[in-house]
Amino acid sequence: MSVNTYAVRRFSPEKSTLAKLFARDSVVRRMDWVLLLSTFVLCGIGTLLVYSATRNRTNLTHGDQYYFLIRHVMNAGIGLGLAIGAMAIGHHRMRTIVPFFYVLSVLGILAVLSPLGSTVNGAHSWIVIGGGFSIQPSEFVKVAIIIGMAMVLSARVDAGDKLHPDHRTVLQSLGLVALPVAIIMMMPDLGSVMVLAAIVLGVLLASGASARWVFGLIATGIAGALLVWQLGILDKYQIDRFAAFANPALDPAGVGYNTSQARIAIGSGGLLGKGLFHGSQTTGQFVPEQQTDFVFSVAGEELGFVGAVVIVGLIGVILWRACSIARNATDLYGTIVAAGIVAWFSFQSFENIGMTLGIMPVAGIPLPFVSYGGSSMFANFIAIGLLQSVKMKRSMSA
Repeated sequence: MSVNTYAVRRFSPEKSTLAKLFARDSVVRRMDWVLLLSTFVLCGIGTLLVYSATRNRTNLTHGDQYYFLIRHVMNAGIGLGLAIGAMAIGHHRMRTIVPFFYVLSVLGILAVLSPLGSTVNGAHSWIVIGGGFSIQPSEFVKVAIIIGMAMVLSARVDAGDKLHPDHRTVLQSLGLVALPVAIIMMMPDLGSVMVLAAIVLGVLLASGASARWVFGLIATGIAGALLVWQLGILDKYQIDRFAAFANPALDPAGVGYNTSQARIAIGSGGLLGKGLFHGSQTTGQFVPEQQTDFVFSVAGEELGFVGAVVIVGLIGVILWRACSIARNATDLYGTIVAAGIVAWFSFQSFENIGMTLGIMPVAGIPLPFVSYGGSSMFANFIAIGLLQSVKMKRSMSA
């Protein structure tokens, strides 16, 4: 063989690593890059907003203005690793570990009720692990509920035995939800319960279950909320939050302070904002929990209406791609997984932005990929990994 012939074969594009990487059946070609890039950009914006909200809060940063910035980037990096792991396992193979993941998540929220649990901002839903890090197990319950319900609801349909889940199957899937919801209500973490309720409704709608189940669950939820109110299960701070939502002028210097200051911050931003790191409300530390629950107020003040629209637009793109993945999935299991994630992200985003604007009650829910918080970031990226897995399965069969 001549040297020239060897060189052609050795460095031929068809044989190169680069060509294999971008081959039609490669992982790179099968991924949803619009979804991934939108997530990265949203994370990048969130990193800047978290840094702006915390760089002057010496009582929280221990004198290190980069304290939250470094941890937020670390959380995103770990989350990306978890997303890659979810993609590598694949949503189908993940069926085999659903029982393990479900039990682990339930044990996690049970641990919160033990001496290991800690109270943060009135909610006893955290486990402090030291070094400035803590875990909120209820975030992982969202993933467990989605893949658990998807496994139960799709089993007989994907096997060809049924066209739609029957009543017995729906009851079995709801049984998976009942235990973690009951435990989370004991914390109490009303925000997580609200998100789980939205997930359950989204999953049932996507599964093709009878509409009577959806309307029945809505009616049961309303009746349950009234019962919880009457029995006094909610803590005082939660009741005060609902009272402030119903009447914003009730106590603007007390229970309504957070929302009042957040609205002032957003309103003062105008069209283009005051400029990143130049918001007077943010710099003056007038808005509590601005790096977590009220991070959207930083965007409204410093990036203005345009910046806020960009964030909402990026969330919209993520939801659009997730809906497309759900619609084009090759089986009911993939459809339900993607639809559950859509319900999760859409409700959580609406609630977070809504409570910042005063159109929703304050419930302590982070803004996906933007708010500071390791557990939330990890769970969100696992969801992105699951979406990519459903998408790649579709591309393989196309």
